[in-house]
Amino acid sequence: MKVAAWAYPIEQLASFDAWCAKLGAGLAEAAAGGARLCVLPEYASMELTSLLAAEDQATLATQLVALQRLLPAYDRACRETAMAAGLTVVAGSFPVQQADRSFRNRLLVIAPDGTSAPIEKLQMTRFERELWGISPGDAQAVLDLGDGLRLGVAICYDAEFPLIARRLVAAGANVLAVPSCTDALAGYHRVRIAAQARALENQCYVIQAPTVGLAPWSIAVDENVGAAGVFAPSDRGFPADGVVALGALDRPEVLVTELDLARLDDVRADGQVLGHRDWDQPRHLGGEVARVRLGR
Repeated sequence: MKVAAWAYPIEQLASFDAWCAKLGAGLAEAAAGGARLCVLPEYASMELTSLLAAEDQATLATQLVALQRLLPAYDRACRETAMAAGLTVVAGSFPVQQADRSFRNRLLVIAPDGTSAPIEKLQMTRFERELWGISPGDAQAVLDLGDGLRLGVAICYDAEFPLIARRLVAAGANVLAVPSCTDALAGYHRVRIAAQARALENQCYVIQAPTVGLAPWSIAVDENVGAAGVFAPSDRGFPADGVVALGALDRPEVLVTELDLARLDDVRADGQVLGHRDWDQPRHLGGEVARVRLGR
């Protein structure tokens, strides 16, 4: 099965229709490459702030509130373009305001028939918590996409917490999507290293899709650093470094590659190591840890 990771460029938009055309062109490219699934980045929706009135663009707080007027059209466009392309799409996440006026970082996973499931980020970065006022979500799911692909989603910083990924894998996921948005090389590498670690620990595939490019007009996503990538366990039948495919740093592209899900089953049953199975061994979680001072 082929999948796509979209290294998505944050750009100043001429109109909402222009954004719809951009989204449609990217998904059509993924479909033309044979992909069944396309993953977009965290906060890809934030380029829509370029369409807001000047007074709404003044601060991050006013942007987040004003963006809510675009949310129904955004969700509808994501659904319609996914259906038109015949793809399952992990749509770009959106800061969705709640009834208590707080915000959650939410995305939709949309099937080719238009049905969808929401996923929310669980762990907030300092930027989200201290400047955005984004609250932790709780909507998580493992999505059966057919032909053996069972998808979990760990949004950006969530991928840096092993137990989030493990909970998804324990619920049946064999592929994890990691939509990301990072503004520095260190941030990109934190998420990429985490993605590779989660692939190693859980003997699964991990698809990372980042935002890329400079957008000096934007308060929230002015600098975007990353590369699209697909990672696997470093074990029999997989690349020794665990890198199945890797795009160029900071280059906008739709990276399409093939996953061999049967190979995952093989390595989980008879790999050089059995990380997926050995999570159930109690020693790495249980027991007291002594603090011992050495030396005088």
